[in-house]
Amino acid sequence: MLIPSIDLMGGKIVQLVQGRKKALEFDDFALWVDRFSKFPLVQLIDLDAAIGTGNNAGLVRELARQLPCQVGGGIRSVEAAQAALAAGAQRVILGSALFAEDKLDVGFAERLAEAVGSGRLVFALDAIEDRVAIHGWRKVTAVTPLEMVLALEPWCGAFLYTHVETEGMLGGFPQEVIRPLREATARQLIAAGGIRSQEEIDELHAMGVDAVVGMAIYQGLLPGFVTTCE
Repeated sequence: MLIPSIDLMGGKIVQLVQGRKKALEFDDFALWVDRFSKFPLVQLIDLDAAIGTGNNAGLVRELARQLPCQVGGGIRSVEAAQAALAAGAQRVILGSALFAEDKLDVGFAERLAEAVGSGRLVFALDAIEDRVAIHGWRKVTAVTPLEMVLALEPWCGAFLYTHVETEGMLGGFPQEVIRPLREATARQLIAAGGIRSQEEIDELHAMGVDAVVGMAIYQGLLPGFVTTCE
């Protein structure tokens, strides 16, 4: 499955390179809502909330009402997850909140799953040099993505792996990094970070991995994406 992404910053749709340098910016929301409305799932991330520089809460609510979204960025409590779901999100994405003092907080994951249901939770594995990065990718922990999968599988419906080094670079996704994770979990596994072609998406699909795509769509490298849902 191809999952288009909408990243929000400063009230606009943006695309960043490696989570830092802004490469693209759009403010025509109606255009992208129309193009993405044919997809069963869209990924919606509030980058300002993730980094801690503000939020785009109003836009998130509006887009989540118009599109079937999994929503992330700054969701760090049970109450915040419940609020996002109540506002229209189908699922919520959490990463930083799953850590306490740089260690995995399994107890929080369990409480969260009990409160909203594990099927509505997507746990983010944002990786830099095979270590999970948190707080908008600004801090790297000692935890590996595989360790996180093995520890937290009972409490979520999906894992979202982002290869930060290739994010926004359009250089291709290093598929070898996802194989051990696919072997380790029966949960839905989603890959992101540099995907640029339908061929890559097909290769991931063959492994049982779904693909989040942003830059390649906005750059027009996937001309068939408007009608391609799976």
